[in-house]
Amino acid sequence: MPAPGPSAAYAHPVLRITDARTGESLEAAPARRGLTRVEAHTAGAADAGALRVLLVADLLVRALELGGTPVWSVLTCERDRAELQAGAAALGIRPFEDSRDVGSGLGEAQVIHVVAEGAATPDGPTVAVAPVHGTAEGADPTTLRLALLARDRAAPAALDPAGLDEARATLARWRGRVAAWARQPSRPIPDEARARLRAAWEDDLDVPAVLDTLTWVETSPDLPDGARFETYAYADRLLGLELMRDLGAPA
Repeated sequence: MPAPGPSAAYAHPVLRITDARTGESLEAAPARRGLTRVEAHTAGAADAGALRVLLVADLLVRALELGGTPVWSVLTCERDRAELQAGAAALGIRPFEDSRDVGSGLGEAQVIHVVAEGAATPDGPTVAVAPVHGTAEGADPTTLRLALLARDRAAPAALDPAGLDEARATLARWRGRVAAWARQPSRPIPDEARARLRAAWEDDLDVPAVLDTLTWVETSPDLPDGARFETYAYADRLLGLELMRDLGAPA
């Protein structure tokens, strides 16, 4: 009798994305351990739409790295580079290299382009990001990050007071609960929770499904608090929401 294989929660992840050029699903990293370049493209002002493009590119980089793929992130920006980089840093988006300083022939296994919906489509697999309507002037950057993450990238994101208030309240609640769960004995991430998280982000970066899974972990009566903590810490490696920020704060 053959030995049992690994559970689905620990199987080798296969991140798939929808190519905006063809509408087909393809592997984001077809060569395991092969270098993948993620190139974000912005053409206009450093507004919320451009920041959303960089945020989706940041998520793609994080998801690939969680799967063990080496990633090189690059920004092609026609103008307002300094303003865009400052806004991206405030949102917790990790730095991109300047495409003007990038040479060719570095042996990438894949190059994936992230562009605004309706923009010119580069050669190669392309991820399209829908526009943002409204402004979030004065909003806490992490609140803005969650508000943008809560919408599928293929759907326009509306920044309005109600949506920002919901994101702010969710962040405050989750950070408080994570801090409380951290005081309990640690427990492993439940297989079902890990499988749900990975199935979500490996399915075309379905971040709203990742957030739904965290809500399930938060409210499921059968999970020990130590397991909830470890699950949120694991998911935040993708989300970048600083969910551990209040650890050690007074109860």
